Amino acid sequence: MEAYLVDAVTAIIDEAAAAAILPRFNRLHTTEIEEKTPGEVVTTADRDAEWIISRQLAGLVPGSRVVGEEAAAQNPSVLDQLDEGDVWLVDPLDGTANFVAGSPDFAVMVAFLRNGLTMASWMLAPLSHRLAIAVRGQGATLNGDRVKVTSAPQTLSKCRGAVLTRFLPEEMKNSLFAGKDEFAELLPGRRCSGIDYPSLVAGEQDFLMFWRLLPWDHAPGVLFAEEAGGVVARLDGSKYLPGDQQPGLLIARDPEVWRSVHRLLTGQASLR
Repeated sequence: MEAYLVDAVTAIIDEAAAAAILPRFNRLHTTEIEEKTPGEVVTTADRDAEWIISRQLAGLVPGSRVVGEEAAAQNPSVLDQLDEGDVWLVDPLDGTANFVAGSPDFAVMVAFLRNGLTMASWMLAPLSHRLAIAVRGQGATLNGDRVKVTSAPQTLSKCRGAVLTRFLPEEMKNSLFAGKDEFAELLPGRRCSGIDYPSLVAGEQDFLMFWRLLPWDHAPGVLFAEEAGGVVARLDGSKYLPGDQQPGLLIARDPEVWRSVHRLLTGQASLR
């Protein structure tokens, strides 16, 4: 992807954060918060940020389409053609519940797909202004500096990481809790993919496990982790693709940690 496009998207998400999100942080009125689905909230900040981003992205690449999280909530059929042509995926406010609660763990995320493959991604944490960018075949940067994962500890007893348990099947939860003492620390996750993925690459965590795989939640972070040298695969060892929402994804800083965590969670060894 050309540098001017990378910079253009960066400017757009900066604008959305400055205009629609940050002015409402810790200032939301109750009338600006709605329950989208049971346990999921949406705010005027989400909708306004998505409008700012979406209206500008399509013009950057002729013929491209924009699929935003809030638009998809209204019309889920837009997800049926993620594997066709050029598509912008937009999560205008990842970690909405955190944002509503006054937690700093929220992000703005964009991914550019070409025929179903993520070609570039952006994750901006507005409060810290930590900006993670990845371009397929060109590496990953964090605040403009090239980043690569370092090797993780080789034994689970020295590893710390997060397993997001909200949607996890009971059998897998039981395996996780039975084996939790094998980890140095088992974390609950930050409830924001735009924070969790960069934290793994930065060495703050050694692995991440997600069950529910909404495309705007994971396409940006998966490319970032892969371009930084991390290991990303579904639980059967297959490659992650945004158009496939079958559950279960494990990310680790190296193959050995991926295998060890996978074996504990599933009782099987797999990494193709």
